[in-house]
Amino acid sequence: MSLSELSEAARWVTTPMSIGLILVGLFFLFVAAIGVLRFPDVYTRSHAVSLTDSLGAFFLLVGLALYEGFSTNMVKILAVLVLLYLLNPVITHATVRAAYRSGLQPWSKDDA
Repeated sequence: MSLSELSEAARWVTTPMSIGLILVGLFFLFVAAIGVLRFPDVYTRSHAVSLTDSLGAFFLLVGLALYEGFSTNMVKILAVLVLLYLLNPVITHATVRAAYRSGLQPWSKDDA
């Protein structure tokens, strides 16, 4: 088996795996969008988005990196993934803290 045949066989394995990971990531991002539309206040919305957005972006970016193969694009995608995992909790915390400090009250059943 030559090197080009081995590379083609590896592509037959990695392409379906990357498509599966991308679809799983899109599912989680879709669930995050539903959470933003469905939940009543900034506190519950930020909870839904912070959790599912991180997981969805992880699967999506890993799928893209796997599809790219070993290249400079893969390194860039993985750098974005690391930055996302470092910054997403900080941004969520800052958003909720700003809402709390501005006096925004959490939603209660009496508001319905």
